[in-house]
Parts: sequence; C-alpha cells; structure tokens
Amino acid sequence: ANDRYANAQTNYLLQRIETHRGITILATNLGHHLDTAFSRRLHDRIDFPQPDPALRQRIWRQVLPGSAPLADDVDLAALARAVELSGGEIRAASLSGAYLAAAEGGPIRQRHLVGAVLRELDKAGRSPDRSELPGLRLAANE
Repeated sequence: ANDRYANAQTNYLLQRIETHRGITILATNLGHHLDTAFSRRLHDRIDFPQPDPALRQRIWRQVLPGSAPLADDVDLAALARAVELSGGEIRAASLSGAYLAAAEGGPIRQRHLVGAVLRELDKAGRSPDRSELPGLRLAANE
C-alpha cells in the first residue's frame, strides 16, 4: 500500500516537473535512492561532500553568532576535529546546544554542544560511544 502512494506522489511530481516552464531545484541527502525516472529528467546534479575539519570549524563559528553567550570552555576546533557533521547537522546542534544552555539560564558550554552533537548523531543513526570523542568534555557537570 505504501508503494502505491509513493508511486502516485512520484508520478505527480514528475508531471509537475514536465509542465513547469522554469527552473526546478530538487534537494535530497538520499540521491542514491532517486527514482530512475527522476534521474533521466535531471540536467545537472551537484553533490556537496562532507566538510573537512577546517570547514566544519568555520561553519560552527558562523552558526554561533558573535552575540551568543559562549563560555570559556567552548572549543569549536575540538568539536570540528572530533566529529564529522554536515553543515545542517552543525546548525541543528548549535541551536540545540543554545536551547540547552538557555534552559539552564547560563552561557553555552562545551557540554551543551557535545550533548547536542550526540543527539544529532543519534538522529542520523550514527550514535558513537563517548570514548570515540577524544578530548571533548562530556560530563554533565563540567
């Protein structure tokens, strides 16, 4: 039954793409699962590789604005080196870390960001053992 609905949705979207006169942009992080009918209609495909540690550090700095109250223990370089995340995952983790800090009424601490990173990894099905994150403070009371 689910396949019938998926096929109906796919057919509808393909029909809309065929009749649209402008540019259509599709985005997915599951490109390898694209229907062959979709693949035939794509003129260009742009793959975005996972950012390296230097780029991840830049992304962390950009998504945490200068006005964000960061504690002295925050080490974005260590986070960037220790954990491979996409830009979207970094953005989500920084927001979650900020919420955790706000709930406590204090600045964003490393433990907030690490906890948020672990949550992002878990959501992606990549839940690491805490020992896989060397050099990061993980204890709730640090």
